Amino acid sequence: MSAKRTFEVKALSRVEGEGALYVRLLDGAVDHVELNIYEPPRFFESFLRGRSVEEVPDITARICGICPVAYQMSSCHALEKALGLQVPDEIRALRRLLYCGEWIESHALHIYLLHLPDFLGYESALSMANDHADAVQRGLRLKKIGNDLLARIGGRAVHPVNVTVGGFYRAPRVRDLQELLPDIEWALQASIETLRLVARLDFPPLDRDYDFVSLRHPREYPMNAGDVVTASGLEIPVEEYEQHFQERHVRQSTALHSVLLPDERCYLVGPLARFNHCYEQLSPIAKREAERCGVDGAMENNFRSIVARAVELITACDEARELIRQYTREPAVSRVPFTPRAGEGCHATEAPRGLLYHRYRIGDDGLIAEAKITPPTSQNQGQIEDDLRAFVPQVLDLDDTTAARRCEHLIRNYDPCISCATHFLRWIVER
Repeated sequence: MSAKRTFEVKALSRVEGEGALYVRLLDGAVDHVELNIYEPPRFFESFLRGRSVEEVPDITARICGICPVAYQMSSCHALEKALGLQVPDEIRALRRLLYCGEWIESHALHIYLLHLPDFLGYESALSMANDHADAVQRGLRLKKIGNDLLARIGGRAVHPVNVTVGGFYRAPRVRDLQELLPDIEWALQASIETLRLVARLDFPPLDRDYDFVSLRHPREYPMNAGDVVTASGLEIPVEEYEQHFQERHVRQSTALHSVLLPDERCYLVGPLARFNHCYEQLSPIAKREAERCGVDGAMENNFRSIVARAVELITACDEARELIRQYTREPAVSRVPFTPRAGEGCHATEAPRGLLYHRYRIGDDGLIAEAKITPPTSQNQGQIEDDLRAFVPQVLDLDDTTAARRCEHLIRNYDPCISCATHFLRWIVER
C-alpha cells in the first residue's frame, strides 16, 4: 500500500453544502479528522437587525427551502415571548398541523430521495427508480401531500407567506383542510409501509455513546414546545440554552460548531435524539408499528436514523389526520394583535433535522436590535467529525472510490443542511 492515499469525490450529492474531509493516519491509526465547510456566510442574523417584527418570519423562512416552517415557528415563538403575547389554543393547533406538513414533506424527501439510495446501492433516486419505481413514487407522493398541507395553511408550499407573529394572517377554511383527509389517510398507510421497508435495511455497525440533545414535552412529541434535555442528564428551559450550549469558530470551517459546556463536547440533534428521548410521546400508531418492526428500544447507531425518521413520519401523518378532524370551525381570531415594544425572547423548536434555537432583542424603537440563530447542522458538525473518526478504520481496506462513498453515506445520515448548490468532498488520507 502506498505511503499516501488520496480519496476525492468531485460532487458530494444529496446533501446541501460544500465540504472537504481531511484524514491523517499515524502508525495505521486515525490521528486527525477534519470536515471542512467552506460555504460563504449568509448574514441572516446581521440583516435582520433594523427590521420590523412582522418581517422576521418571512425573512427567516428563506434560510431553508425544505424546512422554512421551522425557522418561522422558532422566530414567532421567540418574538411572542419578547412581546408578552399568548396565542390561543386554536392557533397553537394550526401551528402544530403546519409543522406536521413540514415533517411529512421533509422526512419523505430525505428517506426516499436522499438516503435510501445509499442502502440499496444506487447513486441517486433517479437510478433507483428503474428497479424500485413504487418506492420512489410513494416518496414523491408523500412529499407532495406534505407540501399541499403547507400550502393550505401557509399560503404556499415553499417559504409560506401566511405565518406571522401572533398567529396567521388568515385561518384556513375548514373545507380546504377537510379535502386533504383522503390524502392524509393514504399518507399514514404509506408511512407505515415506509417504516417496514427501512427497518429491514442492512446497517453498518457504528453504535456510539451519543449525547443526544432534543426538546422533550410531557404530553406531546416535540415540535413547537418543550424543555431542552440531554442524554447526559441536563434538563433546562429553553431560556437557559445559551448557558450550556455555545458556538465556536474552528480553523477548518466557515460553519460554526456548537458545543456542550463545560467541557465543550460534541452532541447529536435530530430524529435519533428525539426518538430516544421522547419515544413515549409518539402517537399510538407509531409506537405500535415501531414495536412490530422491533425498533421500540434505544437506537445508538446513526445509520439507523432513517428508521427514526420513518417512525416520526407515521406520527406526523397520524397527528395531521387527528388535527384536521378536530378542525370543524375557523377560529374567531387568527392573529393576536400587538404593538411593538422593547423586549427580548428566545425559543427552540424541532426542525426535521433537529433542535433550532432563535433569540431576538427588540429595541426601544420596536425594531430588531439583535438576532441569534443556531441551526441543527451547526450543532451536529462536531459529531459528524467524531463519527467519521470512528468509522474510517472500517473502510481503509476498501478501494478509494468505495471508501469515499461509504463516508458520504455516513454524512448523509445527518441530512446536513448547509446550502442547496453543487457540493464537493475531497478526502485526503495522509500516512
